[in-house]
Amino acid sequence: MRPNCATERIRSTTVIMVRRDGNVAMAADGQVTLGETVIKHSARKVRRLGGGTVITGFAGATADAFTLLSKFETKLGEFQGQLERAAFELGKEWRTDKYLRNLEALMIVADKSDSFLISGKGDVISSDDGLLSVGSGSMYALSAARALMKHTELSARRIAEESMRIAREICIYTNNEIVVEEL
Repeated sequence: MRPNCATERIRSTTVIMVRRDGNVAMAADGQVTLGETVIKHSARKVRRLGGGTVITGFAGATADAFTLLSKFETKLGEFQGQLERAAFELGKEWRTDKYLRNLEALMIVADKSDSFLISGKGDVISSDDGLLSVGSGSMYALSAARALMKHTELSARRIAEESMRIAREICIYTNNEIVVEEL
């Protein structure tokens, strides 16, 4: 038996972060789904924090993602904009706090020098190749970005945009309403 709309979770997205030649770009689609239904086309899943010096993208249950976004912004302020310290402290709190531990979302955070994927299991993962991705279409976008990094001279922004275009052609939970933030 299929659950009704009241019990289904809002989720599914694609977010990709690309670091190249001293530039950082993060892109996300705008689609929000409830079960098998698209309920919004233009959600903004990439945001600037820390006075514009940090970009973050999120995937997962919408309310959970916004809770974590708020928590991360607080940590960023608490540690005077130190991205790495804020990321590790959020990861630690997310893993150990009884309430936060149940949130279903993933985040990518980046500034000019560092970038991390933060999960609810307490993982704080940096990238070996300047790429991070989360969401239902993340592996499509990541694969496309790796190929573009290896075989083109495109900018970080263009790689992020093209990766999202490729992901949306494959992943039914990724649409063409792409938002890009750049540092």
